[in-house]
Amino acid sequence: MLLINIISDQIFTILILTILCVFIYFTVFNYKFIRNILFLFDPETIHHFSFKFLKILFIIPQKFHFWKYLFVLNNDKLTKNILGLKFDNPIGLAAGFDKDAKIFDGLSNFGFGFVEIGTVTPIGQEGNPKPRLFRLKEDKAIINRMGFNNEGVESVVSRLRRKKSNIIIGGNIGKNKLTDNNLAINDYEICFEKLFDHVDYFVVNVSSPNTPGLRDLQEKEPLKRILDKLQFINNSKKSRKPILLKIAPDLTNSQLDDIIEIIKETGLDGVVATNTTISRASLTTSKNKLESIGNGGLSGKPLKDRSTEVIKYLSQKSNKSFVIIGVGGINSASDAIEKIKAGADLLQIYSGFIYEGPSLVKNINKSLINL
Repeated sequence: MLLINIISDQIFTILILTILCVFIYFTVFNYKFIRNILFLFDPETIHHFSFKFLKILFIIPQKFHFWKYLFVLNNDKLTKNILGLKFDNPIGLAAGFDKDAKIFDGLSNFGFGFVEIGTVTPIGQEGNPKPRLFRLKEDKAIINRMGFNNEGVESVVSRLRRKKSNIIIGGNIGKNKLTDNNLAINDYEICFEKLFDHVDYFVVNVSSPNTPGLRDLQEKEPLKRILDKLQFINNSKKSRKPILLKIAPDLTNSQLDDIIEIIKETGLDGVVATNTTISRASLTTSKNKLESIGNGGLSGKPLKDRSTEVIKYLSQKSNKSFVIIGVGGINSASDAIEKIKAGADLLQIYSGFIYEGPSLVKNINKSLINL
């Protein structure tokens, strides 16, 4: 009986190692193959499956994460000293992927210089009804109307306390769906206070199109009230944390001028440009399919040009007076370089990570070394 158990354990170990080898081979050398298989299934189902698989993968102690040698690129030319923080490289994972801070340590082995968790709200909430995540494969894009689904700030903090890696963590914070806009400031304050000792910088999210009325908080007066309150708390701490504002790509130039003025008046450290868009312009995907999907924020390749325009406008109009994290439609090294030249100091990817795989991070960093 003992011999049978030993043999069974060995077979199980061999099976797991075989699966890992196959996963790594296709991820590195033929990601398109594995992507095509994953894309046969519902997007949100695959997202949860991938999470569970990665959690198993990341059980292996950090020093034995052999795949980091495939994806991590260390070079002094990539190091960025920005926001009072030292980034090993300027490529981060945008908020929305690791919402509840479950695998941020392991994600560092895919070559990211930083990971932004969230959006986090004071109380856990399920978000909007399913289905709420859709692929537009013809456009290399994603539409989501998740609605800040997360387990709440207390759960996130409990995981961040167990951090093992040196990866820089950003905390993206928002308000609960049922919180009235007049009381939204309280939700942001709660998240800020509870996350303060566990993240390296903050991002205030008032630009998601998937929480009713949230974008109204981008208007000058309500936004300034929220940011002034957070900065007051921030400046009362022994050592303050950088605070950035995540903005929508759908803002007009006049509204962007207001953003520049607000950043100056509140002493904010910078912006994340941009969030998802409500626009459906210039898509290859059929109108019938878009109508069947309905509302939601569009991310991915179609957002590239507008995101870059916003970055360039903010950079030039502000005379480069604050930090800009560029995000939106980065699917290649050339897309990333375009945003850097437009004025971005750091970059984030999300949809590009889904469509192009983890090798995208290393490919971008290779190009940045030679820039």
